Amino acid sequence: MTAHTTTTRLTVAQALVRFLAAQYTERDGERRRLIGATWGILGHGNVAGIGQALLEHAEVMPYHQGRNEQAMVHAAVGYARQCGRLSAHAVTTSIGPGATNLVTGAALATVNHLPVLLLPGDVFAARPADPVLQQLEVPHAGDVSVNDCLRPVSRYFDRITRPEALIPSALNAMRVLTDPAETGAVTLALPQDVQAEAYDWPEEFFAERVWTVRRPAADPAELAAAVTAIRAARRPLLIAGGGVRHSRAEEALAGFAEATGIPVASTQAGKGALRHDHPQDVGGIGHTGTATACELARAADLVIGVGTRYTDFTTASGTLFQNPDVRFLSLNITAFDGHKLAGLPLIADARSALTQLTEALSEPRYRITAGYAAEYSEDKERWEQRVDACYEADEPDVRPTQPQVLGVLDSLVDETDIVINAAGSLPGDLHKLWRTRSRDQYHVEYGYSCMGYEIPAAIGVKLAAPERQVWALVGDGTYLMMPTEIVTAVQEGIAIKVVILQNHGYASIGALSESVGGERFGTAYRFPSADGGHTGPPLPVDLAANAASLGMRVLRARTVDGLRGALAEARTADTPTCVYVETQTTDTVSGAPPAQAWWDVPVAETATRASAVKARELYERHVSTRRRHL
Repeated sequence: MTAHTTTTRLTVAQALVRFLAAQYTERDGERRRLIGATWGILGHGNVAGIGQALLEHAEVMPYHQGRNEQAMVHAAVGYARQCGRLSAHAVTTSIGPGATNLVTGAALATVNHLPVLLLPGDVFAARPADPVLQQLEVPHAGDVSVNDCLRPVSRYFDRITRPEALIPSALNAMRVLTDPAETGAVTLALPQDVQAEAYDWPEEFFAERVWTVRRPAADPAELAAAVTAIRAARRPLLIAGGGVRHSRAEEALAGFAEATGIPVASTQAGKGALRHDHPQDVGGIGHTGTATACELARAADLVIGVGTRYTDFTTASGTLFQNPDVRFLSLNITAFDGHKLAGLPLIADARSALTQLTEALSEPRYRITAGYAAEYSEDKERWEQRVDACYEADEPDVRPTQPQVLGVLDSLVDETDIVINAAGSLPGDLHKLWRTRSRDQYHVEYGYSCMGYEIPAAIGVKLAAPERQVWALVGDGTYLMMPTEIVTAVQEGIAIKVVILQNHGYASIGALSESVGGERFGTAYRFPSADGGHTGPPLPVDLAANAASLGMRVLRARTVDGLRGALAEARTADTPTCVYVETQTTDTVSGAPPAQAWWDVPVAETATRASAVKARELYERHVSTRRRHL
């Protein structure tokens, strides 16, 4: 630093908190604070550093007290998704188990391209004693700590071993958090002695910075190739992924679909890109999708992927797109995803490129044939009739099926409600059946499908949208994974709604186990049986009482009519409220239509039990239809 530079003496932790409070994003003229708050569980690895700094700067950095480190990351991710990735949260933990508990949440954030800043404590940089409490000793490497577990699940990682190293590292962290192609979990590991060390910081470090979230347009050559491919297509299908929502490209997508007539299917992350009643919306795609979308995919000659990663659920493990002449056009801001399936890449922001495509196809005008439009419209109407049948409850005085629970909720919500889910049989039912009314009503985390995500994510979403009704839908297995943040919701008066569907086990995996010859082994919440399985009576676990013991108001619903009243009452509540309902099951587990496309879960190649032998025969028939699109 030069002699005339103005400096301020602060600890590393104090400087970091002050720096974070001065960072902003801007896109389309909308300016947001980048780090809206910090979640934390304070221990010996961060209480004297980041903890003290948060106390000292409480007026500029809000603090939320968490109960589980993984859950804090989920809450931060829910917040970032609801904010369109323009604002995020930081998460601080102690060293040791507090830090390693971040790994699952970090993986979820990175898989889903959602920003979160992780600030785990780390072992002493100066090594005054070796080892210190919770230090992992690696005989061949003195510079490794448990925080290195976060490297593969972080988009950027650094360990701040000297105060001055914070300046370039913090700037790099902000760069990655705000990059729409690179964003995900960002980790700055903070040795506990360095956190508390003082340094003379240049005042420029604390000046307000605005990070522009880019909207790169399509390359002219790639755009021309894309237009040529669309004009040649007779049965095109567009697949909307999460990139549509991250880009806020819903209106551009609707304009493209209306101008061309091309039907739009959606991945789990993309559902809601078009309203359910939009003429071109044909519902979910792939293993958990609708019959309408999957039949269109099988016959499509051009698949236009917009902001999708083409996961195995979307492609039915490589078996869905069966037209021998099918080609792929991949519009994605990330080149890695844009080149999948050997498709034509269109590397650009979704909104920018969709607008360009619509304009380029307008003269001369491209539009699908009337016959193709009538075909998918009629198929869509037939599927809607199947949804109505699933939602229908002929006997209001009996326990509801899982789809009937969704049907009752569907009848009570409006476009302002937000529904959150992540794992179990609910994502499949929601993807097939839920009638999405707004671009952000459907919040299903299926990139990592992490059990335990729903309740903390609901808190994060509610913090981002306090005026909205936020529902966390959880099965009993998911609830038992991570109910801890109910305490946080109660403490801060965050009026989320939690719906617990009790079906006595891992219903989704139980059905999968049966389909692959596993005979539902180890998937039920029941007492042991004489044959070594768990097929005895259901466990006497009262999840409603558990939620109440954590401070939540609980409404028990025993029938369809009772459920309707409980959900209506919960919706108007201004405190955290839980609706508990025991569901009835059918041969298809939940009562929803079965999978409309295959999913590859390998089956034992040799076995003595008849169920596994039969499952292997079916598996071999399906796997023979897999294609590598070259």
